[in-house]
Amino acid sequence: MALSTHVPDLAALELLLGVAQEGSLNSAARAAGVSQQAVSARIRAMEAQTGVTLVHRSPRGSRLTAEGVMIAEWAARLLEAAAEVDAGIAALRADRRARLRVSASLTIAEQLLPGWLASFRAAGRVGDTAPEIVLTAINTATVITHVTEGTADIGFTEGPRRSAGLHGRVVGHDRLAVVVAPGHPWAGRRRPVGAAELAATPLVSRGSGSGTWDTLAAALAAVLGPGASQASPAQWLPTSAGVRAAALAGSAPAIISELAIEDDLTTGRLIRVQTPELDLRRTLRVIWDGATSPPSGVARDLIAHILTHRDQRLGSRQTRRPAQ
Repeated sequence: MALSTHVPDLAALELLLGVAQEGSLNSAARAAGVSQQAVSARIRAMEAQTGVTLVHRSPRGSRLTAEGVMIAEWAARLLEAAAEVDAGIAALRADRRARLRVSASLTIAEQLLPGWLASFRAAGRVGDTAPEIVLTAINTATVITHVTEGTADIGFTEGPRRSAGLHGRVVGHDRLAVVVAPGHPWAGRRRPVGAAELAATPLVSRGSGSGTWDTLAAALAAVLGPGASQASPAQWLPTSAGVRAAALAGSAPAIISELAIEDDLTTGRLIRVQTPELDLRRTLRVIWDGATSPPSGVARDLIAHILTHRDQRLGSRQTRRPAQ
């Protein structure tokens, strides 16, 4: 329920309790480290606010009235409860400094966060206790759910899926590639694969709700229109590592982040299929709930570290990646 305007704030009640405990305005002023005039002015302001005379003033000194004693007793119980709240908040803040729950989409969790977290720990000050970072690797849709419901302090997403209720920052970019094993018919073809042909081809991919599938669907829709049909996948796999393994086995063409197959493309274990009609670039973000600035504590420190010391692998790859 809403309190009336006659209830003094905690600081004022604390001062009134000090007068009750010390026995006089002058002693309460010394205990609080303020002047007697300041205490007297605050008491008069409380009397005007409450509509009750709190202090009896006489040439021999000042003492609390019976009403003032009663309100001071109530204030003692209220301030004790407030002290418990203050201690609880301090404990929560300490926990936020000591523990961070992170949910991340698979590409970021597998390819980027290990390096980011290692450099973050290495950058910690000597003697500081390293925070506990609990990482959950899931798809982008579930990352958004975790952050929205408060089961993750921050999340990392990839692709076009966004939530209007969350805030975030861009931490990088990557691009998907359509790849096949060397023995696949697409490996040796000279002409590129068009959007319509790709849409009609069963692919190995991450599942619905992943940043990979969302990015591919958006790229196809941009060329073929939002109503264009798409073939059922050859395989939906839960991890980028699983998609890579299926591609290496030659089961079907696969759609996967370049970050996960960089070495395979270099050595020729996988062959990139040219798809010039499709824009398969995607944005990598860190997201959080609440204020527009990142949550205080370890979350803010980690985000600042990532933004300042982003994995140079992203920058170096973007300068040398082949044309799509």
